[in-house]
Amino acid sequence: MTDEPDEPDTDAADPKFVTALARGLGLMSCFRKNEVELSNHAFVERTGLPKATVTRMTYTLCKLGYLVQSEPGGLYRLGPGVLRLGFGALASTDLKDRAEVELRDLCAGDNPNVAAAIAERHDLSAVYLVTHRAPSAILTAFYLGAQVPLFSTSIGRALLMGLSENKREELLVRAFDRAASDEERARLTHGLARARADYEAYGFCTSFSEWRKEINGIAAPIVPVEGDRVFALNVGGVAFLNSAEELMETRAQRLLRAAHNLSLRPMDND
Repeated sequence: MTDEPDEPDTDAADPKFVTALARGLGLMSCFRKNEVELSNHAFVERTGLPKATVTRMTYTLCKLGYLVQSEPGGLYRLGPGVLRLGFGALASTDLKDRAEVELRDLCAGDNPNVAAAIAERHDLSAVYLVTHRAPSAILTAFYLGAQVPLFSTSIGRALLMGLSENKREELLVRAFDRAASDEERARLTHGLARARADYEAYGFCTSFSEWRKEINGIAAPIVPVEGDRVFALNVGGVAFLNSAEELMETRAQRLLRAAHNLSLRPMDND
């Protein structure tokens, strides 16, 4: 999987779909990890839109506070409007407050290099909404707002297992359409099969050096009793400090209990 921004779900035949709005939101999704500023030229390359269209869109987004331009003709960065939207989304659910306690307990122990997070699906990615890690932890992907792929990460696979079978197949077809090779399509198929097998065997999903060789993780879906949003909870970190055996032996039961607590569902043996 690449670090390209997700394409929005679109249907050209849908009369209710506002293409201009989708393009504007897609423009703000062009920023990648560790990128603070982008040029109009970068937006054009990453969206495939005409330069004139991008120029009008960046102007409008600046007027609305979603982008900020350093100087006339200069680079753009995300503005305070984006932060307002993001924090508004987090504040819209009490999951965040309850999650912080569960994430801290899930990471408790002698290993300072374990981290935990909660994510929600956006298109073909899992987006981290809440994270917990020690300040000194050696980690590469556990940060607020990070996007990781659905089919190769533990948290992405857990999100898939929180969805209906029809929705999983729909997402697999969408991922196939964007895949660059048969080899990538085979990896996607394997990822979904692995998610199903793990979830049936353990009640959670695993990814041991499958997304990135240096990352191990296990994750469980969170399906609140009320509402239709699906989340997932993971725990893990750098592989040489978080072996598959350690995660399965010392974190798995805590992960399951935390996922049940956050779903507001009783444990089966309670």
